[in-house]
Amino acid sequence: MTDRVANLTERLGGPVPEGIALLFTRIALAGIFWRSARTKVEDGSLLTIRDTTLFQFSDAPFNQVPILNGDLGAYVTTYTEHLLPFLLLFDLATRLGALGVLAMTLVIQTFVFPDMAVWWQTHIIWVAMALVLIVRGGGLFSLDRLIGHRLG
Repeated sequence: MTDRVANLTERLGGPVPEGIALLFTRIALAGIFWRSARTKVEDGSLLTIRDTTLFQFSDAPFNQVPILNGDLGAYVTTYTEHLLPFLLLFDLATRLGALGVLAMTLVIQTFVFPDMAVWWQTHIIWVAMALVLIVRGGGLFSLDRLIGHRLG
């Protein structure tokens, strides 16, 4: 019986199941930030920022992020929210992309939604997924791995 459990554990912890789990983690986390990024641009455009996005980052009373005020904040946030999901989805520098998502999540939690209910309902899941990708990388099904093998 112990051999069967050990065999099953070894199979579930192998590179293929881990690669599948990491692939789904990358897709899920990328999807969250991609959908957020798309709300900041004009419908039908790739990166034309909405006037409402620029207003949100202006000196309006509801802008709680002190380091990202003004047009620069709107552009940096919007472009970063488009770039990071791309890195995660296609696994180009997954750890760097996940670190960026982690940083954005912590800024959002600290300045935009400091309520602890949001932390326990949503942001803790984003942080957990980002940390898994930072620690484990993109896994077996990743361009980083393919490029690494090609380069030796």
